[in-house]
Amino acid sequence: MVLAEKGVTVDIVDVDPNNKPEDLAEINPYNSVPTLLDRDLVLYESTVIMEYLDERFPHPPLLPVYPVARAQSRLLIHRIEKDWSHRVDLLMIGKGRETVLTRARKELRESIISVAPIFGEKPFFMNDEFTLVDCCVTPILWRLKVLDIKLPERSTKAMQKYMQAMFERPSFRDSLTEAELEMNE
Repeated sequence: MVLAEKGVTVDIVDVDPNNKPEDLAEINPYNSVPTLLDRDLVLYESTVIMEYLDERFPHPPLLPVYPVARAQSRLLIHRIEKDWSHRVDLLMIGKGRETVLTRARKELRESIISVAPIFGEKPFFMNDEFTLVDCCVTPILWRLKVLDIKLPERSTKAMQKYMQAMFERPSFRDSLTEAELEMNE
């Protein structure tokens, strides 16, 4: 989504997590995705990649200019990764005892519902401008249907409005793979 927002053209290699290419392990010591290769630079970990892209291609900026606001955005991204991303990954892989998956689904749903009112305060997630935080939140919200997480309409109206706006955003649509497109169609 960051690449699309910045209008950067790249070659994307889809990687089957169960059959990773050998050269991935050669360039990334964790043999993980996403991995960004930019000339002689190799980056892994989503947040590191997103921040690098924001600095390398500064327009439009996706982190706030002021240090305090930038730090707050970084903390939000960290919380999203810690509180939501791990559970999403667990549910997407679908491995584990059913009780573990049920608990992960319940905890993710409750956590998302608990922050739902925040979406009504500003046009973007806790910000007046589109930021990297939105780039982290939107893909998770897009996956709710395939994760079998239903949100109560009454208490999540502002979030539903946010989701609709983000899902219609050209950079988000352009960032989706065919498999991701099928998640909500």
